[in-house]
Amino acid sequence: MHYKLKMTAALVGSFLLGAGAIQVLHAQSKPPAYIVAEINVKDRAGYDQNFAAITKTDISQHGGKYLAGGYNKTLSLVGPEPPNRVVILQFANMDAVKEWRKQGEEDMENTIGSKYASFRIYAVEGAGQ
Repeated sequence: MHYKLKMTAALVGSFLLGAGAIQVLHAQSKPPAYIVAEINVKDRAGYDQNFAAITKTDISQHGGKYLAGGYNKTLSLVGPEPPNRVVILQFANMDAVKEWRKQGEEDMENTIGSKYASFRIYAVEGAGQ
């Protein structure tokens, strides 16, 4: 009889320990980060060929994922109309966004991108789990 009791206690203890570890890991994980890019494209052909293609590759190489966006796909609910291109990206967390920006995207935007469009880009941290 003691054998069954010890086995049951060990199973219950293991389960509780595992559940506690999962809660600790969830508490330590950082929420995702989202980037909203408001882009007023002046030269669509130049932008698509010389800037957008390079940027899409760079974003995916840094773990970014496109969630929404495109040309003239927004609806203004309050305030002025948005620019002709709006894009929403997701990264693992705000640290990943900072690393992506540090890798030279800002320089490309200010030199190549500014020839074809003007930008307003910001990041927002997602809600916690």
